[in-house]
Amino acid sequence: MDSEIEKQLIEKSKTDPQSFERLYIKYYEQILKFVYKRVESLDDARDITSSVFIKALAGIPKYKDMGFPFSSWLYRIAINEINMFYRRSKKARVISLDERGLKNMSNETNEVDPEALMTLKRSLLHLSPDELFLIELRFFEDKAFAEMGEILDITEANAKIRTYRTLDKLREIYSKVA
Repeated sequence: MDSEIEKQLIEKSKTDPQSFERLYIKYYEQILKFVYKRVESLDDARDITSSVFIKALAGIPKYKDMGFPFSSWLYRIAINEINMFYRRSKKARVISLDERGLKNMSNETNEVDPEALMTLKRSLLHLSPDELFLIELRFFEDKAFAEMGEILDITEANAKIRTYRTLDKLREIYSKVA
């Protein structure tokens, strides 16, 4: 689906909920995977993803195209739903790290050998949930700073500053854990 068709569907969905179905079909798997990485229970991930799309459908009349992918708005809703899930359930947050993302991050932090990657994983446990989320978006979801800003409802510059501050903190933690 090209962006022009998607924009038309979004506009049509504002007055005709049936039109939202194609957006749901396009983004369901992507959002489910995003949620599942953060909760590690497929049942919980499906429930949260359902809530994301229910809220998206209810909120689409207020949606404004700001030049970012529609998925950024869905990610923002998903983040809020994941945070609510953890507040309600009192479960410990899940950190799901894939090797590709770790390698992306290790290139940024100049740590590349396998032992260093293990230390990097341990270091991540010392970050706050917000700091960890910045790292996840940048290195594990491959989001640009502009899209990170849209997802987090902050400016691109703020997303960049927060990410680099978090990386500096991570380097400091890494040097103590190593």
